[in-house]
Amino acid sequence: MGTWRDGRTLLEIVVPAYNEADRLPAGLALLCDKLDGLPLRAEVIVVDNASTDGTADVVRGWDGPVPVRLVRCERRGKGAAVRAGLLETRAPYVGFMDADMATDLAALDEAIVLLREGRPVVVGSRRHGRSVVQGYALPIRRLGAITFNRIVRDLVGGIQDTQCGFKFFDGPLGRAAAEELRTVGFSFDVELLAHCVRRGASVTAIPVVWRDRPGSTFSVRRHSLQCLLDLARIRARAGLRMPGVPAAPNIPVAPVRSVPADSKLPEPRPVPVTASEKAPAPSAKTG
Repeated sequence: MGTWRDGRTLLEIVVPAYNEADRLPAGLALLCDKLDGLPLRAEVIVVDNASTDGTADVVRGWDGPVPVRLVRCERRGKGAAVRAGLLETRAPYVGFMDADMATDLAALDEAIVLLREGRPVVVGSRRHGRSVVQGYALPIRRLGAITFNRIVRDLVGGIQDTQCGFKFFDGPLGRAAAEELRTVGFSFDVELLAHCVRRGASVTAIPVVWRDRPGSTFSVRRHSLQCLLDLARIRARAGLRMPGVPAAPNIPVAPVRSVPADSKLPEPRPVPVTASEKAPAPSAKTG
C-alpha cells in the first residue's frame, strides 16, 4: 500500500439509499473491498433518504476495512440525497454511485487516474464505445434514456449519458455545484453537471461495465412527466448562462488503467472555484 493510506482522506464517495436494507450490505462490501485495495485513504458516506426500513441500521452496524458514516436526509428524492452527501464531504476528490453497484468498480481506477491528472469531472458512460452494458431493462426505458440525453446534451458539455450512477469531481467544484443543486428527483444529474460546465469544467466520459439490477425505484410510467418538468426548470434557471463547452474526448483505454498498489500519489491539483462562482446560500424552498 502507498504511504498516503495513513494520511488524510483523499476520496469520499456518497451512496444515496432509500429503503436499501436488502441490497446495501452486498453493495457496501463490494465498495469497501475495492477502496481498501487503493493506495489512498477513502471513506464512504451513506445518505439515508428518509427510509422506512432498516437502511440506517445497516450503516450504524457496519464493520469493514473502510470508514462508512451515515447522513440523514429527510427530504425525499435522489437529488436531495446526493446534494446532502456531497455537502458533507471535505476530501480533494468526491463522487457518488448507486447502492446496487450496477457500475463495475473497476472503473474507479480510471476515474482516480484522471482526477489526479487534473480532469475536473469524470463520469461513467454506458454509451461509450468501449462500455459493456448487460440487461438494460425494457426497450422503452433504453429509448427514453437516449432521447433524454439528446435533449440535455448542450447543458452538460456534450456527454451522451447523464444518468449513469457513477460520477466523480474535484472536491471544491463538486461541493460548489451541489450547493446550487435544486432538483430533488431523477433529473438532478443534469443540473449538477450543468453547474460544473457553467464554471468552465470539462466533462470526461469513461467506459464502464454496467449490469442492470432488479429493484430500481425509477419508473418510466410514473416519473417521465416529472423528469420533463424538471428539465424545463433546469433550462429556465440556466437562461443564457450556459457556454458551449464540449465534453473532453473519451479516453480510449485498453485495458482501463489501474492505480498501482505501491504508487505514491502526488498532491491533488484542485480546480479553482472563485468566490464569484460560488452559489448563494440555499433558500428554504429547494424544489
